[in-house]
Amino acid sequence: MVLTPDTPGVNDPGPGRRLGIDVGTVRIGVAASDRDAKLAMPVETVERVTGFKGRDGADIDRLVAIAEEYQAVEVVVGLPRNLKGEGSASVRHAREIGFRILRRTDLPVRYADERLTTVAATNALRASGVSEKAGRRIIDQAAAVEILQSWLDGRAAALERSSET
Repeated sequence: MVLTPDTPGVNDPGPGRRLGIDVGTVRIGVAASDRDAKLAMPVETVERVTGFKGRDGADIDRLVAIAEEYQAVEVVVGLPRNLKGEGSASVRHAREIGFRILRRTDLPVRYADERLTTVAATNALRASGVSEKAGRRIIDQAAAVEILQSWLDGRAAALERSSET
């Protein structure tokens, strides 16, 4: 099954901060943009506790609190796909977390292609001299930054194209 991520800039909510979310089975990395939606920065790593059934756990509560704290106007969730564009088992996890955020905040939740973001984040941490042990604690945040920065760059390009027409 080929999964199509959302397109940056389509149905854009306008100016304001965005959150980037990298959903894993154990941890959720969170990044936020500046108010101008140009630069993504790491926020924190949230321990994953919410499964597919049952009530929202402390992880969803924390993600909602971060969205409120940063006054986010949009949430971008990484959509894990393989190099052929097909969904992995982790797609279900990402969609579940996105659904729960949407239900609790009414913020637009977008899904962005996250292929190779963890690889890029790992390489960037290694290049900056972060040890592998220390990197494990922040790799999810770094992946969320990669997801969000890619979205922000795509959004800026889309908005620039639309202003030219």
